[in-house]
Amino acid sequence: MADQVYEATCTAPVNIAVVKYWGKRDTTLILPTNSSLSVTLSQDDLRSLTSARCITAAGQGSGEDRLWLNGHEEEINPDGRTHRCLAELRHLRKALESRDASLPKLTAYPLHIASENNFPTAAGLASSASGLAALIATISQLYSLTPQNGISISDLSRIARQGSGSACRSMFGGYVAWEMGQKEDGSDSVAVEVAPASHWPDLHALILVVSDKKKGTPSTAGMQRTVATSDLLQHRIDKVVPARMQRISQAILDRDFDQFAVETMADSNQFHAVCLDTQPPIFYLNDVSRAVIQLVTELNRASVDDAGRGYVAAYTYDAGPNAVLYIREPDVDRVLRLVEHYFPQSASSSSAIPTDIPAGFNAQVIPQHPLGSVARIIHTKVGDGPRVLESAQHGLLDPQSGLPKSVVASAA
Repeated sequence: MADQVYEATCTAPVNIAVVKYWGKRDTTLILPTNSSLSVTLSQDDLRSLTSARCITAAGQGSGEDRLWLNGHEEEINPDGRTHRCLAELRHLRKALESRDASLPKLTAYPLHIASENNFPTAAGLASSASGLAALIATISQLYSLTPQNGISISDLSRIARQGSGSACRSMFGGYVAWEMGQKEDGSDSVAVEVAPASHWPDLHALILVVSDKKKGTPSTAGMQRTVATSDLLQHRIDKVVPARMQRISQAILDRDFDQFAVETMADSNQFHAVCLDTQPPIFYLNDVSRAVIQLVTELNRASVDDAGRGYVAAYTYDAGPNAVLYIREPDVDRVLRLVEHYFPQSASSSSAIPTDIPAGFNAQVIPQHPLGSVARIIHTKVGDGPRVLESAQHGLLDPQSGLPKSVVASAA
């Protein structure tokens, strides 16, 4: 057994909610106050990569689970969320081992886990969602917690939820609902697929990174302050979200972009209104964020009034200043050129308004912003759920020491 290496490597995607989750009715189990719905983005552009290994050989570990994020070791608090997720995964693995005596007793050994994001952490780009989903996907692969062994993706999403609420949605690709559930133990608060990415493949996203710095009010602290102080939140929970979940789900199934855009932008606006209704108020948007809203609003108005062709783009903002614009494939190029006109990406960016913008578009709707107002633009599209990779080629852990390769390299 000591000579065996048990390792798995997976990636998991970012998801961006179009119906927002904000507030917990149980902070320990992370049970939300309302259901939510998201779009999974392509891992070719945004993803968390995680490797996990059972430390079975002498000299490779301290006997305790260890976790590294982007090369820095993180404490696994015995009362914390990561520890809870690991305990749940071990419980499922032990059940398999008890049914099949031939299986190696992997739960008897500590884990080394290394994870890396290819995008800024804690900047409003859902890094905790993809990171926890990658952790759950990787260890479930290591432990053979698969549908073939009676464990569904929704089962795993229940565990991911306990690490980071929105992580449960990153366990699926395409269009994903997180059903809030009703049971006190959280067993029915899981993610389910509304439609796969292949159902509406021409939906793209432009992410406008206004700031990649850590946000001033972390999501966990912000949402609980809102739960405690906002009168508007209860109206959102009772009246707004249930009907919106039905409408936007149907819009996705019908591939009705106009309805999808209306619901997406309205929910983003109301989410941030709830943040402003918090005491003291929470400000996630900045002047550049609001300028993007004005730009998209004017583009859609001109398209409807002059071209009669419906909406062109839909904006949404999570708990941060960065904009996500959903756009259909035929419109991506001209929207990108319009954004780059108002938010130049280089000194040589064109100063001319694109000629294929609707004739009634008001070019003075916002001023041209200084270079760097939008730090970068990421063009991506709808993507799949977690992927399993070959550890020999993509793994993050050093074969000899069991430590992250980046840590070994820096010590050399």
